[in-house]
Amino acid sequence: MTWRTEPLTGDVVIAGSLAAQLFATTTGTDADWIVKLIDVYPDSVPGNPKMGGYELMVASEILRGRYRTGFDRPTAIKAGRIESYPVDLHQQSYRFLKGHRIMVQVQSTWFPVYDRNPQTFVPNIFTARPQDFRVATQRIYRSASHPSHIALPVLEE
Repeated sequence: MTWRTEPLTGDVVIAGSLAAQLFATTTGTDADWIVKLIDVYPDSVPGNPKMGGYELMVASEILRGRYRTGFDRPTAIKAGRIESYPVDLHQQSYRFLKGHRIMVQVQSTWFPVYDRNPQTFVPNIFTARPQDFRVATQRIYRSASHPSHIALPVLEE
């Protein structure tokens, strides 16, 4: 899924800890959640036409669903149940310039950057057998009761 702002009417400066909170379901028993914060350049950049529409990744992180409650407690996901997935995007200091857009993308695989998730909970993903790899469908919720969001620490100038 992708969300993006309208072109910014002024610079937006962020500084501090970035975090996303996803509410989602999967038809599998494990899933990956990747969140990316992106600076989208204007369609036209005077003096540098190659940069028109360029998408610069500012921050990104992956959360393997089995670790949603902690890295010391891998647990299977109950298929079809809405779960909370906190994605720590770490600290960042960045200025989105006037005319640019802020974009957030959420995806469920980052292969080949990150190893494939079989979408099935197995004790060790690196010893997953071919039959453990299954097709799964992920759904992100965006409602008052399940408000998936990203928190950006915006500095007032």
